[in-house]
Amino acid sequence: MKRYIVLVVILYSIIAKGQVKNNYEVVDKQISKIEASSTKSTKDIANYIKDNFKTDDDKIRAVYYWTASTISYDVENMFAVNFNESKEDKINKTLISKKGVCVNYAEVFNDIANKVGIESVVVEGYTKQNGFTDYISHAWCGAKIEGKWYAFDPTWGSGFIVKGKFVKKINNYYFKTDPSKIITSHMPFDYLWQFLDYPITNEAFYKGNFAVNKSKVKIDYVREIEKYNSLSEIEKLISSADRMEKNGVKNAMIFDRLAYKRSEVEVLKVNRIVSLFNEGVSELNTFIIFRNNQFKPKVSDDEIRKMITSPKDKLVKSKELIDSIGVISKNNQANVTSLLNGINQTLTQSEEHFLFVEKYLSKSKLARKTMFTKVSWFGVPIN
Repeated sequence: MKRYIVLVVILYSIIAKGQVKNNYEVVDKQISKIEASSTKSTKDIANYIKDNFKTDDDKIRAVYYWTASTISYDVENMFAVNFNESKEDKINKTLISKKGVCVNYAEVFNDIANKVGIESVVVEGYTKQNGFTDYISHAWCGAKIEGKWYAFDPTWGSGFIVKGKFVKKINNYYFKTDPSKIITSHMPFDYLWQFLDYPITNEAFYKGNFAVNKSKVKIDYVREIEKYNSLSEIEKLISSADRMEKNGVKNAMIFDRLAYKRSEVEVLKVNRIVSLFNEGVSELNTFIIFRNNQFKPKVSDDEIRKMITSPKDKLVKSKELIDSIGVISKNNQANVTSLLNGINQTLTQSEEHFLFVEKYLSKSKLARKTMFTKVSWFGVPIN
């Protein structure tokens, strides 16, 4: 089962950054007019925004203001971590209750932004205020407006906590914040989401050293994000984990998130092999049924050969993939061993059928009829 990490953060009773002048009063007023019946899904909210706002700047403001002004921080459940909750469940639960922790704010903001046509991502990391680096992970967002990436933190922008009670007060500092400013308080686990040409290390973040170091290699983060978006899910996890490790595993939060990503890579690799193996088993069983029917209804010799080479090739590929998977964690060792045994047994079975077909096709039509005996199915695919 795919696992999900829920990130939480404590809101401070003192607003760390001064309020920024609001130049979006008209937008805020208009998005506040949305009917309650239109806030039951991010799709409906997005449709309202698209109908009422034309520019990406106004749209992203509407997304931020609605999220920050509507959702209240769930103080009581800030440590209630649900490792099996999907993104969809986080969003739906938040839209119903209008309450959540940082990851709920971030997922809602991100989903609406993407639905109005703005490229947006959820950023995972940790934070610092008043010289104190928090020990609990946080989640916020990044969105690309008119070709430039900005940071958005609807959680910190929604209010603060006083004596255990959430006080709603919109803070515009965390709306469309320049990456060079947000980095002083928000440190992504993956430095790609710093949106900086010269990303800082975790060590520098702890020391408060935010000066641009041009002696380092400059990265074109816009291009790198485009390359990242073109990757498969496994490749994204691998590249992100590699960047995290490269930037320094400074604390337990980074270590845990890095371990999670590496584990997910392993899970996805194994699932890919299982899927390919299941396809091979299914096709092999189809061939066995066809063989037991003495290759009827009649098809061409090329089609007969294809019916056995296709499952055989998939089983061979499964074997190659599992042999190259590398070191397996203890949690998955038994499953991988069982899968490997299944692949080897099925591969042997498919080879026997392949040799039968080669022999069959080499004989005359009269001789072929003498070759058939009933064979049993190999088995069923792995769930």
